[in-house]
Amino acid sequence: MPPAAGIDAHRPATTQGRSDRRDLRTVALRFQEALPRAALSQIATTFPPLLALLAAMHAGLRLGWWPMFVLALPAAGLVVRVFALQHDCGHGSLFRSRRANDAVGRFCSLFTLTPYSHWRRQHAAHHAVWNDLDHRDRGADIYSTCTTVAEYQALGRWRRLGFRAVRHPLVAQLLLPPLVFLVLYRIPFDAPPAWRRERRGVHLTNLALAAAYGGLCLILGFWPMVSVLLAVMVPASIAGVWLFSVQHRFEGVRWIRHAAWDPLTASLEGSSYLRLPPILRWFTGRLGFHHVHHLAPRIPNYRLEDCHNAHPAFAGAHVVTLRDALSAPCYVLWDEVAGRMVTFAEAAGRQPRGRD
Repeated sequence: MPPAAGIDAHRPATTQGRSDRRDLRTVALRFQEALPRAALSQIATTFPPLLALLAAMHAGLRLGWWPMFVLALPAAGLVVRVFALQHDCGHGSLFRSRRANDAVGRFCSLFTLTPYSHWRRQHAAHHAVWNDLDHRDRGADIYSTCTTVAEYQALGRWRRLGFRAVRHPLVAQLLLPPLVFLVLYRIPFDAPPAWRRERRGVHLTNLALAAAYGGLCLILGFWPMVSVLLAVMVPASIAGVWLFSVQHRFEGVRWIRHAAWDPLTASLEGSSYLRLPPILRWFTGRLGFHHVHHLAPRIPNYRLEDCHNAHPAFAGAHVVTLRDALSAPCYVLWDEVAGRMVTFAEAAGRQPRGRD
């Protein structure tokens, strides 16, 4: 499929054109102010239902395993929503007060198992370099960055096999996400020694988690506590990582060399508008409007949709449907010659002969 077809097939027709894009940042700035009442409403509609579901899961264990598994999916959806709130706190956008954002963000970390300060700084680095081929994240993130076909082909045979194994959808999308949240986030990975505050925050988060879940283990029992935790965190981590991945890497995304990179183009062509049904928009904190978020990260999640609807040029972002999102994890390599994301199978067709 030619690059233009891959991009335009999902974009609604518009007569606005690229010239109207210059107004988007001005429009977006109007939506950056936090609305405390809306933020409190989100907290009230997220944490009490989640706590009620967790209590019901523990109570249901007396009847067998099936009540826990039935309730695990909506509970996992609420944990994803908690992560969306923590994400906004990290951007300083949920509330007007930084102190309020930090307090709520750290409270959220008890449910998401994600150290707040450490994740916030790593995520800020992501916003600084996304879709810039010359300033890509070279750390542990394999979900929002990419490798070019030429870089992949330059690897030796065994390194290519390892590269492919880690990024196979079954591994990257199903096996690794629980390990990231349950294990990797327990250590200050990918954090240089100069990040003293963030490294300390990881250990303090671990202490808080040990106190909270250790106390619950004493009250409810070790295996019931662990069973409910895993039943919720495994699907929540898979859904959260999938959401983050398809926002940045999909068929039709555009990666740009630094000389041509600008935040407006990168927002509309380098991140997705993930079109979700209303119930999933609610659970994901409307982060499917990721093109708006990257243009103005301080817009609270509860204002992203209104900002998207405020200017017709936002409709020029690449639309990713649920069906598209299921195949998106297969697109992991950027073909600079074709100007599009490709799969490993497509890259193999361009493999130079004679390589070992």
